[in-house]
Amino acid sequence: MSSTHTDESLPLLSAPADGVPDLVDTPHALAAAVESLAAGTGPVAVDAERASGIRYGNRAFLIQLRRRGAGTVLIDPEALPDLSSVDEALRDVEWILHASTQDLPCLAERGMTPDALFDTEVAARLLGYERFGLAAVVGETLGVRLAKEHSNVDWSTRPLPRDWLNYAALDVELLIPVREVLVEQLTDSGKAEFARQEFIHLLSFEPAVYSEPWRRVNGFGAVRSRRAMARVRSMWNLRDRLARQQDEAPGRILRDKVMVELAGARVKKPEDLRRIPGVSGMTKAALYRWYKAITDADALPEAQLPSRRSPDSPPQPQVDRAVIKTRLEAMKPVVNQIAQQLDIPHDLAVAPRLVKALAAGSTVGTPTEVERFLREHGAREWQIELTARALSEAGARADAAVTAAG
Repeated sequence: MSSTHTDESLPLLSAPADGVPDLVDTPHALAAAVESLAAGTGPVAVDAERASGIRYGNRAFLIQLRRRGAGTVLIDPEALPDLSSVDEALRDVEWILHASTQDLPCLAERGMTPDALFDTEVAARLLGYERFGLAAVVGETLGVRLAKEHSNVDWSTRPLPRDWLNYAALDVELLIPVREVLVEQLTDSGKAEFARQEFIHLLSFEPAVYSEPWRRVNGFGAVRSRRAMARVRSMWNLRDRLARQQDEAPGRILRDKVMVELAGARVKKPEDLRRIPGVSGMTKAALYRWYKAITDADALPEAQLPSRRSPDSPPQPQVDRAVIKTRLEAMKPVVNQIAQQLDIPHDLAVAPRLVKALAAGSTVGTPTEVERFLREHGAREWQIELTARALSEAGARADAAVTAAG
């Protein structure tokens, strides 16, 4: 968990109050930790450290927990991949996480899923905090500064250095008192119910799954022809296979920028690839692999080239783009005004993608119809109550203006 963006004038908290616990990396130690966590009281602070820029995938390489009566527990999920016993010990216990959508998927991979949660980042955003990284929230609520020098280290390293474990233990040490301050602030501001609904919604969070993930390559918008798209697809598939085999982050094998450059390059022989920055130092074997991926794509018949339109793209608008633009120009300020009145980010008042989808319909609809649309697409009841009527009325005004301009 990142601990960047904090007030350097605050007193530094550099060591856990109870010291750094031993790493739990044996079944015997895990059983003792589970017993201790089950006997603890109140919510449990949870965090996970990943190595997504270094290793393949997003799996956790360290899991930290802290509960009153149990202290801090640091678990090595590489040595203990099945943590369902920890999950069982924490049934019906509220989990405190910061930026929970980052950690929930990798915790679930290890058999850990909460029944209830409190997200300190979401709470801070609802409260209008200008900065809501962990360190900023800790500074704002508790008036201390977290050590941050190990926020971007390679957590797949074994053995884990003691000072790294010190950093990891600090990340969960303060989550329980931070939560207590945030709960009081949410109650005082009348936003406790907003937070409750947000946290329930987060329990069902699942990361986005794309049917054609190769289209997610950074810079893909510059790839114009279907033949060039086929090259990207072929190179992406090769890179993903190599990354999985080598347990290495795909970008360390071939950067997205290089892939996009190769998609449009003139290539008649493997050595031609060396003209692209980022390729020049490759071995002959590596050059041939990427050359073959490119030429395989070049040899495809027209019918097997990818479509210009992604299957994951939203449906084509039902109305003229000028109408959509007019509607958005009326609807966005309404959402912004509601957000400003509540002192929350506009994307928390209602997701921008839902506003865009409403604007692209044949009609924005009546307040009841907008309520139904928002509910069907995952908006929470507090968001619907605040925005449905305003969005409907703004859409109606925009359509009237289009008709009048006619």
